[in-house]
Amino acid sequence: MDAFHYLLNGFATALQWQNIIFAFVGVLIGTVVGVLPGIGPISGVALLIPVTASLTGGLPPEEAATSAIILLAGVYYGAMYGGSTTSILLNTPGESSSVVTVLDGYPMAKQGRAGVALAIAAIGSFVAGIVSLVGLVFLAEPLSNVALKLSPADEFSLMILGLCALSGLAGKSVTKALIMTVFGLLLATIGMDNVSGVARFTFDMPELYSGLEFLTIAVGVFALGEVFKTILERDANEGEIAKISRILPTKQDLKESAGPIIRGSLVGFFKGIVPGSGATLASFLAYLLEKKISKNPEKFGKGAIAGVAAPESANNAASGGAMIPLLTLGIPGTGTTAVLMGALIMYNVQPGPLLFDEHPTIAWGLIASMFIGNLMLLILNMPLVKVFAKLIETPPKYLIPMIVAISIFGVYAVRVSVFDLVLLLICGVVGYFLAKNDFPMAPLVLGLVLGPMIENNLRRALTTSNGDFSIFIEKPVSLIFLIIAVLWISVPLIMKMRGKKVVVNVEG
Repeated sequence: MDAFHYLLNGFATALQWQNIIFAFVGVLIGTVVGVLPGIGPISGVALLIPVTASLTGGLPPEEAATSAIILLAGVYYGAMYGGSTTSILLNTPGESSSVVTVLDGYPMAKQGRAGVALAIAAIGSFVAGIVSLVGLVFLAEPLSNVALKLSPADEFSLMILGLCALSGLAGKSVTKALIMTVFGLLLATIGMDNVSGVARFTFDMPELYSGLEFLTIAVGVFALGEVFKTILERDANEGEIAKISRILPTKQDLKESAGPIIRGSLVGFFKGIVPGSGATLASFLAYLLEKKISKNPEKFGKGAIAGVAAPESANNAASGGAMIPLLTLGIPGTGTTAVLMGALIMYNVQPGPLLFDEHPTIAWGLIASMFIGNLMLLILNMPLVKVFAKLIETPPKYLIPMIVAISIFGVYAVRVSVFDLVLLLICGVVGYFLAKNDFPMAPLVLGLVLGPMIENNLRRALTTSNGDFSIFIEKPVSLIFLIIAVLWISVPLIMKMRGKKVVVNVEG
C-alpha cells in the first residue's frame, strides 16, 4: 500500500498548477517534435533542457527539478505519439520507433481511413501510458530497494552492462557503436579528477577544468547535426499528405484493435525495461506478434488496424518502461533517457536507488505526471489531428533558423561561455559526419553520462579490495552482470558470423 500512498503524494505534486502547465507544454511540444520529420525525441529533449532551466529559474531547487523533468518527460512520450502522424499521413516516420506504423498506417490513409488510424494510435498510446504507469508504481520501489543493496563492484558491473546493452543494439554496426561508447567515456574523463585533483586532457585551457558541458555535446550532435543534414542533403519531405475525413473509430474498429493495444502495451513495457532495446525493437516485436496470431495475416501491410494499434501502443509503453532502469538503477536504456539523466544531474538530482528516498517528490511527481500527460495527449490529439497534419508542411527554411537559435541561446545561457558555442558548432559538424557514416550517437551520450559514475564505482570497489581486480568476479551479482554484458555483445556477433540476420535497434 506504500506505493499508492506515494503515488497520491505524486499526484498532489503533479496537479500543482505550474506542473500541469509544464506537463501540457511538454506533451504539446513533444507531439510537434514527433510530427516534424528530422527532429527526434532526443533532439527535442536536448534542445529544451536550457529552456526549462530559464523557465524554472525562480523556483526552489527541488520544485525546479520536478517541473523541468515533468516537461522533458512530456516531450519524450509526446514525441513517441507524434511520430505516428507523419507515418500515417505521409508514409514517412517522424522518428525511428514509428517505422513499423508506416506498413499499415499509410495504406489505411490511402483507403480514406487516416482519421481512424490516427485515433487508434492516440487511444493505443493512452492505454500504453496507463500500463506503463501501473508497472512503474509496482516495480519502481521494490527495484530501488534491491539496488540499494548493491556493492560498488555490483554497481560498476551493472553500468558496464548498461553500456554494452545500448552499444550492442544501437545502429547497424556493433563495432561502430562500441567505438562511440569508448569515445563518450574518453570525453567524460576531461577535467579535474575529483579524487586526486589532477587535471586530465585540459591542455592548460581554463574552460576545460570543469569538464565538457553535457548539454553542449547533446544539443550539438543531435540538434545541430540534424540541421547540417537538412541543409547539406536537402532532406525535405516530398510525399503527398493523405486527406483526413472521419476521425472517430467505429465499434468494429475498437473491437479489432482492443487485443493488439493490450498485447502491444505489455510487449512494449517489458521490452522498455531492458536497457538498450528501446521503442523501435518493441514496435517491431508487437507487429510480428499480431501478424503471427492473426486469423488473416495477409491483411497486414494492406491497411490492417491491428498493424497500427500494436506498434503504436508498444512504442509508447516502451518509453514508460525505459523510465524504470533510469529512475531505480540510474541506467539509461535509450538515447533519450540518457539525455533525461543528464538533465536530472544538471539539477543536482542523481537518478538511481536513492532517488526514491532522497527525492520522493521528483520521482513520484514524474510518475503521476505521466498519467496526466497521457490523458492530455488523448484530449489534445483527437481534435487537433488536422492541425498537426498542417504542421508537417512546415518548410525547412522556417524550421532550421528556429532550431539554431534555440541551440545557441540555450547553450550560452548555461555557462555564458563563448567556448561552449565553439564546442557546440564543432559537435554539430562532428555529429553530422558521424551520423552520415552510420555511427550511432546514443552510445556517445550514454558514455558521457555514465563515465564519471563508472569511474567512481571502480575506485570505490578497488579501495575496498586494496586494488585487487578479482573483486568484480568474486562478487556473485557483479559476476552475473559481467557475464550478461559479454553475452549481450558476443551473441549477435556469433549469429552474424554464422550468417544469420540480426535485428538491431536503430533508435538514437
